[in-house]
Amino acid sequence: MKSLLQFQIIGVMVLIAPCTWAEAPDARGPEQVVNYLHDSLIKAMREGEKLGYRGRFDLLAPVVDQTHDLDFIARTTLGANWAQLDAEQQRTFSDIFRKLSIGTYAGWFKGYGGERFEFLERQAMPRDQVMVRSRLVQPSGEVVRFDYILRQGKDGWRIINILADGVSDLALKRVEYRAILQRDGFPTLIDMLKKKIVLTEQG
Repeated sequence: MKSLLQFQIIGVMVLIAPCTWAEAPDARGPEQVVNYLHDSLIKAMREGEKLGYRGRFDLLAPVVDQTHDLDFIARTTLGANWAQLDAEQQRTFSDIFRKLSIGTYAGWFKGYGGERFEFLERQAMPRDQVMVRSRLVQPSGEVVRFDYILRQGKDGWRIINILADGVSDLALKRVEYRAILQRDGFPTLIDMLKKKIVLTEQG
């Protein structure tokens, strides 16, 4: 499970201090943003069998929207290639990227066996970014470390990258997506992402 989480995130996480749910999303600090995501993932796991994939997707969709800067991540994933896409292609990629991001969470966090998330520390990063370090402790005692990189934008603090045991989800996507786009073209990239979404449903 550890290796699967490393490479399937992801993006493919519960802090100990509770979040104030009445707060507007943009009022949350970095720890509270990650805490909100973690709480929601644990909820999806606890109710996973009852909810099914679609129920978990619907539960996590607004959470991912409020905790991740998906537009920024999508643009960064493609780098300079983003500017070479027309407006419709950019919208298509962003939409598919969002569905895959949410679907990955819904596909992997589907069953609960006593797992818990623990906060480790918060670290300042270059360019006014912040790293929130945490870990997932599994019933067997096996631990997977999750480090979240967040930046503050007009909507507040948002996750822009996740590292599982030091492996950057953003870096993996950059290499894979850019190679497919440059070698095989935009339609092939979109088809590949759609196939990944189907795989998340099959779990």
